[in-house]
Amino acid sequence: MEFNFIIAGVGGQGGLTLSRIIGNAAMHEGYRVRIGETLGMSQRYGSVLSYLRFGEEVYSPLIEEGGADLMLALEPAEALRNARFLSKKSYAIVNAYPIHTATTLVGKERYPNLDEIKEALLKICPTDMLNFQEVADKINPRTLGVVMLGYAYGRGLIPLKKDSLREGIKETLKEKLWEINFRALEEGIKLAR
Repeated sequence: MEFNFIIAGVGGQGGLTLSRIIGNAAMHEGYRVRIGETLGMSQRYGSVLSYLRFGEEVYSPLIEEGGADLMLALEPAEALRNARFLSKKSYAIVNAYPIHTATTLVGKERYPNLDEIKEALLKICPTDMLNFQEVADKINPRTLGVVMLGYAYGRGLIPLKKDSLREGIKETLKEKLWEINFRALEEGIKLAR
């Protein structure tokens, strides 16, 4: 078994932390894990992309174009920007909460509307687009990634056990953050039903 995971977002959304949670969960199940990251201006809402691979024999973190099994896009335009990693065998879960950049805010670039983004992604692979940020905000805005992880788990898209995901949270985050992230995981799972 080999699983290829793309996490796309912008700086400050917690994508790098999310990749570590999933990586730790996969190691808990005895898989080899490789994580690679591409950082833009991460402190200023620049693109942040994590490649996460796990399985029995995984040696490189890089994922070929079209090679992702699952994409979690914490920001919708980042899903579109990284669509090259998707194929018919992929699944995309996209947060329908745009974060505009300075260039879109001043009108130098046009931010695509959410319907355009979803339509483009659906031409490649099955795509679920929901406002996960709204769910996370009811718990703690910083739990966005874990809400989306719970949703992916609830949809049967991640080949890991829930107990392992909880262990990943415990191994990655400080103890004072465990309970809100366990709650975020459960809320994501409920959302998937």
